[in-house]
Amino acid sequence: MKSRARILGHPIHPMVMIFPAGLLLTATIFDIIALITENPIFSMLGFWNITAGIIGGLIAAIPGVIDWMAIPDGTRAKTIGLWHGGGNILNIVLFAVVWLLRLGMPGYSPAGLPIVLQIVGIALLGVTGWLGGELVDRHGVGVDPGANLNSPNSLSGKPADANQSGTERLQEREAVG
Repeated sequence: MKSRARILGHPIHPMVMIFPAGLLLTATIFDIIALITENPIFSMLGFWNITAGIIGGLIAAIPGVIDWMAIPDGTRAKTIGLWHGGGNILNIVLFAVVWLLRLGMPGYSPAGLPIVLQIVGIALLGVTGWLGGELVDRHGVGVDPGANLNSPNSLSGKPADANQSGTERLQEREAVG
């Protein structure tokens, strides 16, 4: 199933979701370092990474929802996509709670509830990331159905299987499958 939210022939969601995931993981690492070193600069870095991660997560959700809505109802991919998106929304909520608890004091060392919520959020991020991989790698969501090793450039306007004969496509599918 080809992605509905594309830029220059490629799905947008996988391009942009890596930023909030990385920012939220980095925030948690900085906050753990802040707890160990008691250096407030790491807490401030964590706070601002959470801020950017939440904003980035909301932006990444837009093409994700567009692609999810295009998945046919009643399929496993639709259900997995619902769990993937729902888990990511929950993750944004968890980090938003951490952000609110720290609002007005970004140098605050996030012991207790904030750090627990962050660690739970990172674990959840691992689960939702795996579900996203399942959608793409197992179900082909966002993947051009005619994809092959000799596909023309995405900007060419040609279908992915334009350079293959029917026999070559069949042979490639048999070799992969």
